[in-house]
Amino acid sequence: MSSAPETAETSPIPPTRGPARADLMASVVVALVALPLCLGIALASGAPLLSGLVAGVIGGLLVGALSPSHVQVTGPAAGLTAVMIAAIATQGSYERVLPAVMIGGLLQLILGGFRTGFLARFVPTNVILGMLTAIGGILILKQLPHLVGWDADAMGDESFLQPDHENTFSELIQAAEHIHPGATLVGLLSLGLLVAWPKLPWPAVRAVPGPLAVVVFGGLLSALLSLVGGPLLIEESHRVAIPAGGPAALLSMLPRPDWSAFTSPSTWSVGLTLGLVASLETLLSLEASVKIDPQRRLANPDRELLAQGAGNLLSGFLGGLPLTGVVVRTSANIDAGGQTRWSAMLHGLLLLVATLALGAVINQIPLSTLAAVLLLVGWKLCSPAVFRKMWARGRSQFLPFAITAGSILLTDLLTGVLVGLAASAGMLLRDVLRSEALRPAGPPSAIITRLQLVEHVSFLHRASLLRALDELEPTQRVEIDGSACLRLDPDVLESIYDYAEGRGPDQVRLVNLPPRPAAGGH
Repeated sequence: MSSAPETAETSPIPPTRGPARADLMASVVVALVALPLCLGIALASGAPLLSGLVAGVIGGLLVGALSPSHVQVTGPAAGLTAVMIAAIATQGSYERVLPAVMIGGLLQLILGGFRTGFLARFVPTNVILGMLTAIGGILILKQLPHLVGWDADAMGDESFLQPDHENTFSELIQAAEHIHPGATLVGLLSLGLLVAWPKLPWPAVRAVPGPLAVVVFGGLLSALLSLVGGPLLIEESHRVAIPAGGPAALLSMLPRPDWSAFTSPSTWSVGLTLGLVASLETLLSLEASVKIDPQRRLANPDRELLAQGAGNLLSGFLGGLPLTGVVVRTSANIDAGGQTRWSAMLHGLLLLVATLALGAVINQIPLSTLAAVLLLVGWKLCSPAVFRKMWARGRSQFLPFAITAGSILLTDLLTGVLVGLAASAGMLLRDVLRSEALRPAGPPSAIITRLQLVEHVSFLHRASLLRALDELEPTQRVEIDGSACLRLDPDVLESIYDYAEGRGPDQVRLVNLPPRPAAGGH
């Protein structure tokens, strides 16, 4: 498949020291945010914890290098947890699901090769903005319990119904009853520092991304509280938990694909499901990344599918979870100042280094500190300004936006987007049904009322056209002109001839219309 040659703007190599430094800083922030999300999604999927980290590393290093997007970050996605839970249950083990992950990657390569990525461009902007707003709201609601030290639900879970038999709202009640003093203290201080960071009077200090500074602050404060002890002690269960062991031990813990599963039809069924769902989520995330990228840089969706397919093939082979483009990490990347795909690639490298060599240090970071970072990301995604902007666009734009956001919040990403698409299609249908097929073409006082057909008249205009004709006075002389009409549906043309015949040639004159359609066989 041909593609445009690389330019200074699209080159994976940062052209100046400024972008290089920004990408390095952003990659650290994204890696710190991605760590608990990778682990949490693996836990929520019923997969080994290490599988989430493997997927995160591959999503950064391989997909980040191949992706045409400047800002999108790839990794294990919460939207696939339900599919993975069902797949592990039906296949009998996680090892038998890994071949299905590879099949999903192969399907993505085929979809990219046949250039099907253009389908994402048909998703209306109001649905994409509704998705972004919903993800922001989910981040806020899901991270509030972690902010106060209630970590019963995995940090990467985004579904309304949770594995712990709670839901997004009931979990808030549980959190209010189980506030951890130390985690709450660190979380609130981290959130306050994060909000105040851009307003600090020292430019040299502000040059460091706020999320990075806050994570370092949270880790140091957690270590200090561990020396103090007492009720403020933040236990291991409230901190990041990278699996322990050196490189050799971790390699031995990697799950291996059960190659015999390739002969099972159910494996291929699971693989096709994973490939389709992952492709949809990736393309939606790619469209969303353009909306939140300050430079509004486009990316070829077919090349993105090829990159994702390669990533899922390798992830399944090495024991990792399935991959998609993910909005949360992409938003964190943009907020931290990421400018080129190097930030995504470096975040994968940092995940690898952290997993192999820095586990003891990373495991000191409280989840409440990372929750504070994600809370601010969520607030930026669902800012009240977005609601005001969509409201100003009118009901036909606001209702699909609000329905998409509410549906995602109460179900999951793909279900909510499908509901939003249905709502958008419904509003479009309503607007078409209400639109006029005829417009006045002469002065109101003329002896003959001249009506001109609009440029495109489909069968959906038939009801409004007949309504407009029925509203004419029985004695009123009418001329229907089709000279401006480029496309006229045969059903509508048939109705116009029926109307003309019913009133007679003295009352109705037809101008520049095609001949009457031939009668059907019935």
